[in-house]
Amino acid sequence: MTDPRYLAVKLLCQTFSGGSYSNIRLSSGLDSSDLDQRGRRLCSAIYYGVIGRRITLDHIISRLSARPIGKLDDVIVNILRCGIYQILYMDSVPDNAAVNESVGLAKKFRKASASGMVNAILRNFIRGGKALDLPKNSLSAMSVELSAPEELVSSLTADYGSQHTESFLRFALEAPVTYLRRNHLRCSHEELIEALGELPARQLRQFSYAVENGDVTATEAFKRGFFHVQDLSSQLCCEALAPTEMDTVLDICAAPGGKTFTMAELMNGKGKIFAFDLHEKRAGLIRSGAERLRLTNISAKAGDATVFDPDMPKFTKILCDVPCSGFGVIGRKPEIRYKSLSEFSRLPEIQYNIARNALNYLAPGGELVYSTCTLRKAENDQVVERLLRENADLEPMLLPELPGLPRDSKATLFPSELTGDGFFIAKFRKVR
Repeated sequence: MTDPRYLAVKLLCQTFSGGSYSNIRLSSGLDSSDLDQRGRRLCSAIYYGVIGRRITLDHIISRLSARPIGKLDDVIVNILRCGIYQILYMDSVPDNAAVNESVGLAKKFRKASASGMVNAILRNFIRGGKALDLPKNSLSAMSVELSAPEELVSSLTADYGSQHTESFLRFALEAPVTYLRRNHLRCSHEELIEALGELPARQLRQFSYAVENGDVTATEAFKRGFFHVQDLSSQLCCEALAPTEMDTVLDICAAPGGKTFTMAELMNGKGKIFAFDLHEKRAGLIRSGAERLRLTNISAKAGDATVFDPDMPKFTKILCDVPCSGFGVIGRKPEIRYKSLSEFSRLPEIQYNIARNALNYLAPGGELVYSTCTLRKAENDQVVERLLRENADLEPMLLPELPGLPRDSKATLFPSELTGDGFFIAKFRKVR
């Protein structure tokens, strides 16, 4: 049987060198292995844990290694990262087991000459009391402790202050919870729980559930279209738009379709939703999801959100969930935290253009929700301010009274059990 630690190191080497999304890389690796459920959980915990804590782990390695970390073999670096992660953050793994397994991995990867160094670094870390030895500078200290680049820490602190920033980054390092949205058109609460089998689901709100662990897509409930996976913040976003069966709705950047599905259910499977994404393959994901959920009021096609299509009808409700930097979901996609902010410098202009184009489709009196899964004000508040400043026919509109939402026209959602991922929601009405 595959060694889960060996697979974790192998996948980490591929992820850090290839830049692919962690969830796709891990899913592919696990599916091609013969690991049992226990092995899959161990591999996943180490893999995601090392990605999320990489800055912290590298700080420790740099203190204990006689050679600069950049001069070490990539495989050995990832073996050390995995070993230190288990020692520092996994209470279920005895320290000696973490050391011995790491030394064994060096040999399995045919790096036996480095096994002594691996043993020495890990044992010295334990003898030293597992100390982090944080930098004296507060910005650097937060970066090391919470494993976020100083650039990101500085940006979030400038936007929200150090307390909110620290709270958010600390929350993002916790094991993410899977949230489900029950399809009330297909099942009752009791039917969902029964079809989930042994998978424990905790009801949070009328249609919202939390699952701590387990493969929800392998359940009978998933196959029968009883739910779709969706974070609580995304569910709130749809509820903020509040579509009804009387509405004609546009989801302008819809794939993979979670928000489209929630809105279709809020509309009781009636009315009409037009869901678009730039690529046909991603539009196909929406169609297949709608088919599994048996939602017939969804029409999904490929389309460019920045280009006006004069053949499109007018819509009473529009969801404009624009492409963003994704810093609100670093708990689920930890590799995003290491991206340079310069990679996102063009996003606010793209986001504005998508929202501005969406206004062309909005009927007078119609309502639009602008949303992102990031916390950067440059992509949120500043885009909203520009929309109001440059479009005289648009006015802010109060968000509905929902748990987790303020009585305001916009909301920045920090992760919590009420709201899930970091998120931004703003609501508008077209006055003429």
